[in-house]
Amino acid sequence: MNTKVVIIGGGPSGLLLSKLLSSKGIDNIVLEKQSKKHVIGRVRAGVLENGTIEMLRLAGVSQRLDKEGFMHDGVFLSFKNHGFRIDLKKLTNKNVTVYGQTEVTKDLYDAIEKSNGIIFNNAKEVIPHEINSKNPFVTFKYNGLEKKISCDFVVGCDGYHGISRKIIPKEVITTYERVYPFGWLGILSETPPVSEELIYANHGNGFALASMRNKNLSRYYIQTDLKDDIENWNDKKFWEELKKRLPSDAADRIITGPSIEKSIAPLRSFVCEPMNWKSLYLVGDAAHIVPPTGAKGLNLAVSDVFYLYNAMKEFYLSGNKDSLNKYSQKALSRVWKATRFSWWMTTTFHKFPEQSSFDQHIQDSELEYLENSIASQTVLAENYVGLPF
Repeated sequence: MNTKVVIIGGGPSGLLLSKLLSSKGIDNIVLEKQSKKHVIGRVRAGVLENGTIEMLRLAGVSQRLDKEGFMHDGVFLSFKNHGFRIDLKKLTNKNVTVYGQTEVTKDLYDAIEKSNGIIFNNAKEVIPHEINSKNPFVTFKYNGLEKKISCDFVVGCDGYHGISRKIIPKEVITTYERVYPFGWLGILSETPPVSEELIYANHGNGFALASMRNKNLSRYYIQTDLKDDIENWNDKKFWEELKKRLPSDAADRIITGPSIEKSIAPLRSFVCEPMNWKSLYLVGDAAHIVPPTGAKGLNLAVSDVFYLYNAMKEFYLSGNKDSLNKYSQKALSRVWKATRFSWWMTTTFHKFPEQSSFDQHIQDSELEYLENSIASQTVLAENYVGLPF
């Protein structure tokens, strides 16, 4: 087989890039190791920046998003069991939209399938070859048969554990990492959300977040020890602990119910430089990971797609490779700013091991200053709604 671009990874970033390239007549093939059912069944974050929504509109997959997404003009923060609101719309003239990543992935799959795009689900043993030559290719196994695709470029959208980043020589790549000493215990419940907007809570017992998927589906998180076992947390214990950490008015009105999904996720910050090598380009979690506190993971992947799609479009339309050569530099500039913001949100709202009363007072003072400073709120709002691509 021959194509112009092989995209390794059929998550939202890989599918979005595929759809955008196809819209400009740039042939591409997506290789995904998991089944379609598995990919669209993964529960992920759902806070979308304006830039992300504009990219989905450009790809022609925003119809359901525009109809079902929840626009949020603000966000609530709390400490010492009381909350205050950051007016995102007033401070930035922008908002965010809550629309699950699962739904974004479904919309992209539907659009690509309707336009006869090529996706190989259950593609096993995917390996890029000859990336540093003029004739790169990718091999994989499909239905037990060995297949080969010759191409111009390979794009790794295959996540932190994928093969793409690993083929870059160690002397070429530099990685930066911060592993946080806690995780998020999250549940999904078929209950009305406690708030129309997200609540981020700092509490002596640890962080908590109240989020939602729709009017009858809520997503809640509490900080927990990484070594904790999910079996230690029945629904009753979770709800009791969540109520302690949310501001009092929210705790009083929360509607509880059985969880339909429950998991513990670790938190880390990770960045690799550069984000490309020869004919290989990295996108999303393959190149960088942020803790979910700042709601930047999917949005960062989409900004990567923005830079790479425009660079490839320029190359195939005019032969100009300047933007492809500058891809890593442009993407990393935004990546590091979002990494800083996610780090700030994480360190401000979470309780760290061995945290002293001094440290807690510093967090309280930070949030008290934020509550009463328009300038500080503007900084948070600009980062939360998303910096320009």
